[in-house]
Amino acid sequence: MRKKKLCLSRLLPVIAALLVLVMFRTVFILGYVPTNSMKPTLEAGSLILGVRIKGSFEVGDVVIFCHGGNLFVKRIAAVGGNVVMHNGINMSVPEGSYYMLGDNADDSYDSRYWDEPFVPVTTVVAKVWLPIGSR
Repeated sequence: MRKKKLCLSRLLPVIAALLVLVMFRTVFILGYVPTNSMKPTLEAGSLILGVRIKGSFEVGDVVIFCHGGNLFVKRIAAVGGNVVMHNGINMSVPEGSYYMLGDNADDSYDSRYWDEPFVPVTTVVAKVWLPIGSR
């Protein structure tokens, strides 16, 4: 009986660690904000926890997404069907796409500067859930 308890007490931390690992691979993503593009909401050097949620996001949501082979953290400024002013031209955001902006307009590389300003919904990796401190 004593051996069973000893074995179980050693096995529980391993199981807990595996569960945490699975959660981070499937539910959460840990991110890093390298610039001041999202200041004051997120400071440069901030670590963030994102939740991998599939579905539609709303204007105002801060998300982690892939664009041009890089991961970005930006706020959704417009969704499919909205009209945005892009380089002096009114443009309609295509359905299934977002127009992304950083909160710090003076220091953000975002949809305003990209050759293809619209980000497909399918490239959104996660919604930023929680800033967890600085690096």
